[in-house]
Order: sequence, then C-alpha cells, then structure tokens
Amino acid sequence: MPGIYLFLILIMAASWFVSYRLKSKFKLYGEIPVSSGMSGREIAEKMLRDNQIYDVQVTSVEGFMTDHYDPTKKTVNLSPEVYNGRSVASAAVAAHECGHAVQHATAYSWLKMRSALVPVVSFSSNIVQWILLIGVFTIQAVPQILLAGIVLFAFTTLFSFITLPVEFDASRRALAWLNSTRLTYGEEHEKAKDALQWAAGTYVIAAIGSLGTLLYYVSIFLGRRE
Repeated sequence: MPGIYLFLILIMAASWFVSYRLKSKFKLYGEIPVSSGMSGREIAEKMLRDNQIYDVQVTSVEGFMTDHYDPTKKTVNLSPEVYNGRSVASAAVAAHECGHAVQHATAYSWLKMRSALVPVVSFSSNIVQWILLIGVFTIQAVPQILLAGIVLFAFTTLFSFITLPVEFDASRRALAWLNSTRLTYGEEHEKAKDALQWAAGTYVIAAIGSLGTLLYYVSIFLGRRE
C-alpha cells in the first residue's frame, strides 16, 4: 500500500510539471508569428479542404486551451487564441484538431473505439466516485459495492489508454501536413512539434494516473481481509 501512495504522489508531481511546461510552451510559441501569416481558423479550413473534408465547420469557443473536435456535430472548435492567432502554437493546435477530423473521415479504428466508450464513460464518471467512496466505507460488510466501482473506473482507465494512440496519430497527421504544405518549416516546425509533444504528455500522465488510482482501489479490495 505505501508503494501505491508514493506512485500516486509522483504522478501528481509529474502532472503538475507537464501542465506547467505545456502552458509555458504555448505561451512562448503563441508569441512567435508563423511565417505563412495564416490564422488558426484559416489553417484549419485549409487542412480540411486539402483532405477533401467539406462537411466540418471551424468554430470559436470560449476558454483557454479548450480546443477540441466534436465528431457528433462535426465541428473543429478552437479557443479564441488559436482561432484568431497567427502563431506557431495556433498553427500546431489548429492542425492537430483537424487531425481528429481526418481520423473521423477515414474511420480511424482507435477513434471509433474511443467513441464507442464515450456513453459508458460519461455515465460512469457521474457516479463512480460516489460508488468507490461508499465501497471503501462498506468494504467489510458489502465488498461488492467497491468491486462495482472498480469495474466502472476500469472503463475510465481503458478510455484514457485508448485516447493515447488517437492523440499521437492526430499530432502525426498535423505535423506531416504542416511540413508538406510548408506552413511551418525549419525552426517553426520544430517548435510546433515540441508544443504538440508536451500536449501529448498530459494524456500520458492522465492515463498512468488513472491506472494508479485503479490499482489503489484494487489493493483496498484485495486487502479487505487482512
């Protein structure tokens, strides 16, 4: 059990560090103009057209680093800094989110798997913490409650790990397209790559943290008779 606690503390520290570095990288690269002079919106629209995708809209959403692709509405949603920005960071993020649109259009298998889990994870995320909490307090009398919570949380952990290839592939598609179109090249391209690598790091830490939390509850369940 002490080992699990140490592992979770290390994950929390790593999560803080990666998050800090990601924000600092995007702040730095957000101040470096992209040589093409194109905004994030223009880059996103061009990448969609270049991939023969005409049924996806590029929109602006409020918030900082709220950029995402919505497969249900077929929209590439960019934060104001990315939508209007004409920086290396804006180019990298806009292309990355369009990478998800390309995945959707080409029926990328990992994205299909993640989408299939969304309803289950959405449902479990609303109740799993309560079930786990109740399960811990009633572990001796009704261990089945904690077991049910562990099963539900396992779906969240699985979702986190399936997300990794989806995010890595979206960045790969984005960087390949940015390079082939020369919208970022040389030092610009390396900075765009660096920004996306740090963004991917947040998903890696989240997946490992989810696994650590799952193992923590499993250890409680297995040690209930000690």
